[in-house]
Amino acid sequence: MNANDLFRKLTCGAKFTKNNRPPVKRKLENPKPPTLPTLNFCVKQECKEEPDVDTDEEDENTTNSPLLQPIPEMEIKSEKESSDDSEDDREIRQLKKKKAITPEKFELLSLLRLNRLRKLHKIHVKKNRRSPKVPNIIESFDQLSNNYGVSSQLVCNIKECYSHPTPVQMQAIPVLLEAHSLHACAPTGSGKTAAFLIPILHHLKQPLKCGFRALIICPTRELAKQTQREALRLGDGMNLRTHVVQTVDDPKKGDYSSSNGRRYDILVTTPNRICYLLSQNPPRIDLSNIQWVVIDEADKLFEDSKNSFRDQLDTILSACSNPSKTLALFSATQTRDVNVWVAKNVPNRIRFSVGLVNGAVELVEQKLLFTGSEAGKLLAFREMVAQGLHPPVLVFVQSKDRAQQLFTELIYDGLNVDVIHSDRTQSERDNVVRAFREGKIWVLICTELMSRGIDFKGVNLVVNYDFPPSTISYVHRIGRTGRAGRPGKAVTFFTKDDTVNLKSVAQLIKSAGGEVPEYMLQMHGSSKQARDNHARKAPKRASIRTLPSFELQQLQRKKRFVSKSKGKTKFQNSSQKS
Repeated sequence: MNANDLFRKLTCGAKFTKNNRPPVKRKLENPKPPTLPTLNFCVKQECKEEPDVDTDEEDENTTNSPLLQPIPEMEIKSEKESSDDSEDDREIRQLKKKKAITPEKFELLSLLRLNRLRKLHKIHVKKNRRSPKVPNIIESFDQLSNNYGVSSQLVCNIKECYSHPTPVQMQAIPVLLEAHSLHACAPTGSGKTAAFLIPILHHLKQPLKCGFRALIICPTRELAKQTQREALRLGDGMNLRTHVVQTVDDPKKGDYSSSNGRRYDILVTTPNRICYLLSQNPPRIDLSNIQWVVIDEADKLFEDSKNSFRDQLDTILSACSNPSKTLALFSATQTRDVNVWVAKNVPNRIRFSVGLVNGAVELVEQKLLFTGSEAGKLLAFREMVAQGLHPPVLVFVQSKDRAQQLFTELIYDGLNVDVIHSDRTQSERDNVVRAFREGKIWVLICTELMSRGIDFKGVNLVVNYDFPPSTISYVHRIGRTGRAGRPGKAVTFFTKDDTVNLKSVAQLIKSAGGEVPEYMLQMHGSSKQARDNHARKAPKRASIRTLPSFELQQLQRKKRFVSKSKGKTKFQNSSQKS
């Protein structure tokens, strides 16, 4: 007989109504405890903090953990000693005072200290029953050589680039050094690229003539080239060869099969190019020796759109036939699609996040500016220029047509401005990015193409000329500034047509410590269907121009007349020659 059957028999015929409800007990007011006039005592007892439970997953130190065992020892200390010393110093003093300490207690104290460090750096580790044991975090790069045998050459290269590990590097590097699959979420500009490149460089050690051994997948070619530069900088002196697929049309340069004489170690590319090379007969790329598969900006590649990566990922992973390969996914934001796919296909993974998930960077000073109409946006931007801009500045618009229109308006305003979008050739895009990095371009107008992963040093201002289609897009856009601990500013223009995501963006700014008007927080939230439709299809906006419509029509007539006259002269010249 179980508890339910027993309860039915005991309560047979009983009715539970408001009439027979027991009276509510009043809470007795507790008198204030007496205080000692001369000396106060504080009782210190080490206990386990409450774990954060997320749906079906639980924190790393829940069941079967030594932290849940009661600790009988308690120490009474004076208030002066407790306030002047930190908790770590008091624990070390305890170890010195005690002549003998058991390994269990020493492990318990070490685990408490690591949990305190994770809480300090806002590292939230989640694991289920099938997940492996989570490795301890590292506090300095010197621990890599002492605990994991990382070469001194690699450690020196790391110290030249980073002074100390960031929170995502503190947890991700030990996990990948032990070759565990990983799903990590960390804010923009937190050093995710180095977090997966350092373990890959350590495990590959030296160049071999066996084809690609590591595959890094990025959503854009600009991000792929940036990852290649970071790999060359961290792997200086190790002779490991990192390659980015430039072209797939040339049968000689685009052949990466095992029969080809060229040898590489790390492949950084976009998913479309890999799938194209794999679809050739015979396949022009060999991925059978891949030991590492890293998916950067995973939520962008998994989003529900025509460029979704989910259909291509099965093809790529099946081509990576090495059974002992390690899969790692990194992103600044999380979506349900990515979480569901990873839980289904990579059950034995370690998952953690840094800071607030899908939250804005706290170092960025964020501002929402109402411009009234589309014409007011151009006036507001020119007013910002008149007040003084501190380049470099990134300006985001929703489409390549609007990017070209804004570029046409600003090119004669005395600014070093340029535009980048998908219609420009790859060489033009590379030249624009290089000029912007060198400071030759002050204002760069771009689309969502540049909102993911691109690291421009010292971007001072991000202007959302067109309102972002989603909160995730907003987080990635403003994440181009405020990177690597440097402050930045972000200004977002909005009109009356941008109320679909206005409340959610205002809440993000409020949670990051910014100030927003109270009426934005009290607005009625839009439905999920409306937000999804807004994210999939951008709203129609008026053209960005200062010319009246009749003057624009006159210019168009002149252009058509000139083009027709040129065609007639060419036809007459050809007839005369014949």
